[in-house]
Amino acid sequence: MDKIILAENLSLGYTRHETIISKAAFAIDSGSFIFITGASGSGKSTLLKSFFGALPVLSGSLTVGGVDMNGIGSKKLNFLRRHIGIVFQDYKLVKEWTIEKNVMLPLLINGYARDVSELQVEKLLGHVKLSHQRGKYPVELSGGEQQRVAMARALSHNPILILADEPTGNLDEYSSKVIWGLLEGANTQLDATVVVVTHHIPETFGTPYKHYHIEHGDIYEVS
Repeated sequence: MDKIILAENLSLGYTRHETIISKAAFAIDSGSFIFITGASGSGKSTLLKSFFGALPVLSGSLTVGGVDMNGIGSKKLNFLRRHIGIVFQDYKLVKEWTIEKNVMLPLLINGYARDVSELQVEKLLGHVKLSHQRGKYPVELSGGEQQRVAMARALSHNPILILADEPTGNLDEYSSKVIWGLLEGANTQLDATVVVVTHHIPETFGTPYKHYHIEHGDIYEVS
Protein backbone atom coordinates (compact mmCIF):
# COMPACT_ATOMS: atom_id res chain seq x y z
CA MET A 1 0.00 0.00 0.00
CA ASP A 2 1.27 3.49 -0.89
CA LYS A 3 2.29 5.86 1.89
CA ILE A 4 0.55 9.22 1.66
CA ILE A 5 2.53 10.63 4.62
CA LEU A 6 6.04 9.52 5.51
CA ALA A 7 8.13 11.00 8.33
CA GLU A 8 11.70 10.07 9.17
CA ASN A 9 13.62 11.58 12.09
CA LEU A 10 11.12 14.47 11.98
CA SER A 11 11.45 17.37 14.41
CA LEU A 12 8.97 20.24 14.57
CA GLY A 13 8.65 23.44 16.57
CA TYR A 14 7.99 27.14 16.26
CA THR A 15 11.64 28.04 16.89
CA ARG A 16 14.83 26.01 16.64
CA HIS A 17 15.25 26.41 20.39
CA GLU A 18 11.86 24.90 21.26
CA THR A 19 11.27 21.47 19.72
CA ILE A 20 7.73 20.16 20.18
CA ILE A 21 7.95 16.97 18.09
CA SER A 22 11.33 15.26 18.31
CA LYS A 23 12.83 12.78 15.82
CA ALA A 24 9.50 11.16 14.93
CA ALA A 25 9.23 8.30 12.46
CA PHE A 26 5.89 7.03 11.11
CA ALA A 27 4.10 6.17 7.88
CA ILE A 28 0.44 6.68 7.00
CA ASP A 29 -1.08 4.45 4.31
CA SER A 30 -3.22 5.91 1.55
CA GLY A 31 -6.89 5.29 2.24
CA SER A 32 -6.45 4.82 5.98
CA PHE A 33 -8.25 6.50 8.89
CA ILE A 34 -5.90 7.90 11.54
CA PHE A 35 -6.56 9.31 15.00
CA ILE A 36 -3.87 11.37 16.70
CA THR A 37 -4.34 11.93 20.44
CA GLY A 38 -2.35 13.60 23.20
CA ALA A 39 -2.68 16.06 26.04
CA SER A 40 -3.22 19.76 25.38
CA GLY A 41 0.06 21.27 24.22
CA SER A 42 1.54 17.90 23.27
CA GLY A 43 1.95 18.88 19.61
CA LYS A 44 -1.11 17.40 17.91
CA SER A 45 -2.04 20.57 16.04
CA THR A 46 1.64 21.30 15.40
CA LEU A 47 1.98 17.97 13.63
CA LEU A 48 -1.19 18.54 11.60
CA LYS A 49 0.04 21.97 10.48
CA SER A 50 3.20 20.41 9.09
CA PHE A 51 1.10 18.14 6.88
CA PHE A 52 -0.28 21.10 4.90
CA GLY A 53 2.79 23.30 5.05
CA ALA A 54 1.60 25.78 7.68
CA LEU A 55 4.66 24.90 9.78
CA PRO A 56 8.09 24.20 8.25
CA VAL A 57 10.16 21.14 9.07
CA LEU A 58 12.96 21.88 11.55
CA SER A 59 14.94 18.73 10.78
CA GLY A 60 14.51 15.26 9.37
CA SER A 61 12.19 14.57 6.46
CA LEU A 62 8.45 14.74 5.78
CA THR A 63 6.74 13.71 2.56
CA VAL A 64 3.03 14.35 1.97
CA GLY A 65 1.33 13.06 -1.16
CA GLY A 66 4.71 12.40 -2.69
CA VAL A 67 5.78 16.02 -2.12
CA ASP A 68 8.90 16.76 -0.05
CA MET A 69 7.89 19.31 2.61
CA ASN A 70 11.46 20.36 3.42
CA GLY A 71 11.87 23.89 2.09
CA ILE A 72 8.79 23.51 -0.12
CA GLY A 73 8.13 26.45 -2.44
CA SER A 74 4.81 28.22 -2.82
CA LYS A 75 4.05 26.70 -6.24
CA LYS A 76 4.38 23.10 -5.02
CA LEU A 77 2.60 23.91 -1.78
CA ASN A 78 -0.37 25.41 -3.62
CA PHE A 79 -0.51 22.31 -5.84
CA LEU A 80 -0.48 20.01 -2.80
CA ARG A 81 -3.20 21.96 -0.99
CA ARG A 82 -5.51 21.53 -3.97
CA HIS A 83 -5.67 17.86 -3.03
CA ILE A 84 -6.15 18.38 0.72
CA GLY A 85 -9.32 19.17 2.68
CA ILE A 86 -8.81 20.88 6.04
CA VAL A 87 -11.28 21.14 8.92
CA PHE A 88 -10.27 23.60 11.65
CA GLN A 89 -11.64 23.67 15.17
CA ASP A 90 -12.52 27.36 14.77
CA TYR A 91 -14.14 26.80 11.32
CA LYS A 92 -12.23 29.59 9.46
CA LEU A 93 -15.19 30.48 7.27
CA VAL A 94 -15.11 33.71 5.24
CA LYS A 95 -17.46 35.95 7.22
CA GLU A 96 -18.35 38.17 4.26
CA TRP A 97 -19.43 35.24 2.10
CA THR A 98 -22.63 33.23 2.10
CA ILE A 99 -22.62 29.60 3.19
CA GLU A 100 -22.97 28.54 -0.46
CA LYS A 101 -19.94 30.57 -1.54
CA ASN A 102 -17.84 29.31 1.40
CA VAL A 103 -18.43 25.70 0.35
CA MET A 104 -17.72 26.58 -3.27
CA LEU A 105 -14.33 28.19 -2.56
CA PRO A 106 -12.10 25.10 -3.12
CA LEU A 107 -13.98 24.31 -6.33
CA LEU A 108 -13.32 27.79 -7.70
CA ILE A 109 -9.64 27.56 -6.72
CA ASN A 110 -9.39 24.22 -8.52
CA GLY A 111 -10.95 25.60 -11.68
CA TYR A 112 -14.25 23.71 -11.68
CA ALA A 113 -16.95 25.04 -14.01
CA ARG A 114 -19.61 27.13 -12.33
CA ASP A 115 -22.47 24.73 -13.06
CA VAL A 116 -20.46 21.74 -11.77
CA SER A 117 -19.55 23.72 -8.63
CA GLU A 118 -23.16 24.64 -7.96
CA LEU A 119 -24.31 21.02 -8.27
CA GLN A 120 -21.55 19.84 -5.92
CA VAL A 121 -22.39 22.51 -3.34
CA GLU A 122 -26.09 21.63 -3.51
CA LYS A 123 -25.29 17.95 -2.89
CA LEU A 124 -22.93 18.66 0.02
CA LEU A 125 -25.25 21.13 1.74
CA GLY A 126 -27.87 18.40 1.57
CA HIS A 127 -25.46 15.95 3.21
CA VAL A 128 -24.80 18.33 6.12
CA LYS A 129 -28.53 19.19 6.42
CA LEU A 130 -28.03 22.89 5.64
CA SER A 131 -29.61 23.38 2.21
CA HIS A 132 -32.08 25.81 3.77
CA GLN A 133 -29.21 28.00 5.04
CA ARG A 134 -27.31 28.39 1.77
CA GLY A 135 -27.96 32.14 1.44
CA LYS A 136 -27.06 33.00 5.04
CA TYR A 137 -23.73 34.19 6.43
CA PRO A 138 -21.59 32.40 9.02
CA VAL A 139 -22.53 34.80 11.82
CA GLU A 140 -26.16 33.76 11.38
CA LEU A 141 -25.39 30.09 12.09
CA SER A 142 -24.67 28.21 15.32
CA GLY A 143 -21.21 26.79 15.99
CA GLY A 144 -22.36 23.31 15.06
CA GLU A 145 -23.83 24.55 11.79
CA GLN A 146 -20.66 26.48 10.95
CA GLN A 147 -18.55 23.36 11.47
CA ARG A 148 -20.86 21.41 9.20
CA VAL A 149 -20.33 24.09 6.55
CA ALA A 150 -16.56 23.79 7.08
CA MET A 151 -16.86 20.03 6.65
CA ALA A 152 -18.77 20.44 3.39
CA ARG A 153 -16.12 22.88 2.16
CA ALA A 154 -13.33 20.43 3.01
CA LEU A 155 -15.05 17.67 1.00
CA SER A 156 -16.18 19.79 -1.96
CA HIS A 157 -13.18 19.18 -4.25
CA ASN A 158 -12.91 15.44 -3.53
CA PRO A 159 -9.55 15.63 -1.72
CA ILE A 160 -7.28 12.61 -1.39
CA LEU A 161 -6.28 13.70 2.13
CA ILE A 162 -8.54 15.21 4.83
CA LEU A 163 -6.97 16.81 7.91
CA ALA A 164 -9.27 17.60 10.83
CA ASP A 165 -8.21 19.43 14.00
CA GLU A 166 -10.62 18.65 16.87
CA PRO A 167 -13.53 18.75 14.41
CA THR A 168 -16.20 18.01 17.04
CA GLY A 169 -14.53 19.54 20.11
CA ASN A 170 -17.16 22.24 20.72
CA LEU A 171 -20.16 20.75 18.97
CA ASP A 172 -23.58 19.49 20.01
CA GLU A 173 -24.35 15.79 19.73
CA TYR A 174 -26.26 16.10 16.44
CA SER A 175 -23.55 18.08 14.64
CA SER A 176 -20.86 15.76 16.00
CA LYS A 177 -22.74 12.76 14.61
CA VAL A 178 -23.01 14.43 11.18
CA ILE A 179 -19.28 15.29 11.13
CA TRP A 180 -18.16 11.78 12.11
CA GLY A 181 -20.50 10.28 9.53
CA LEU A 182 -19.06 12.48 6.78
CA LEU A 183 -15.48 11.68 7.75
CA GLU A 184 -16.20 7.95 7.79
CA GLY A 185 -17.99 8.21 4.45
CA ALA A 186 -15.11 10.10 2.85
CA ASN A 187 -12.79 7.33 3.97
CA THR A 188 -14.90 4.27 3.15
CA GLN A 189 -16.74 5.51 0.06
CA LEU A 190 -14.28 7.96 -1.53
CA ASP A 191 -11.09 6.23 -0.32
CA ALA A 192 -9.75 9.50 1.10
CA THR A 193 -7.08 9.30 3.79
CA VAL A 194 -8.44 10.94 6.95
CA VAL A 195 -6.24 12.23 9.77
CA VAL A 196 -8.07 13.50 12.86
CA VAL A 197 -6.52 15.22 15.85
CA THR A 198 -8.72 14.73 18.89
CA HIS A 199 -8.72 14.37 22.67
CA HIS A 200 -11.19 11.49 22.55
CA ILE A 201 -11.90 8.80 19.97
CA PRO A 202 -15.67 8.17 19.77
CA GLU A 203 -16.61 4.97 21.59
CA THR A 204 -19.02 3.93 18.83
CA PHE A 205 -16.66 4.63 15.92
CA GLY A 206 -17.16 1.79 13.43
CA THR A 207 -14.55 2.34 10.70
CA PRO A 208 -11.19 0.53 11.08
CA TYR A 209 -8.50 2.99 12.13
CA LYS A 210 -4.97 3.43 13.42
CA HIS A 211 -4.24 5.38 16.57
CA TYR A 212 -1.12 7.45 17.18
CA HIS A 213 -0.42 9.15 20.51
CA ILE A 214 1.93 12.06 21.22
CA GLU A 215 3.66 12.35 24.58
CA HIS A 216 6.76 14.35 25.55
CA GLY A 217 7.57 15.00 21.90
CA ASP A 218 7.40 11.31 20.95
CA ILE A 219 4.85 9.78 18.55
CA TYR A 220 3.97 6.14 18.90
CA GLU A 221 1.27 3.82 17.59
CA VAL A 222 -1.31 2.54 20.08
CA SER A 223 -2.26 -1.07 19.43
